[in-house]
Amino acid sequence: MLKWALLFFVVSLIAGLFGFTGIAAGAAAAAKILFYIAVVLFVVFLLLGVFAARAIK
Repeated sequence: MLKWALLFFVVSLIAGLFGFTGIAAGAAAAAKILFYIAVVLFVVFLLLGVFAARAIK
């Protein structure tokens, strides 16, 4: 998912460079949403891993 966020970020940069502001804004919004979802999933799985390791001990 982070790969998709980076892809949308690059698309928004290229579209902004060429003056396609509507496409750039849409791609930037998609990149932000995917990035935040990836961060939330990372934190959730990190916490699950920590709690699972404690449960095994």
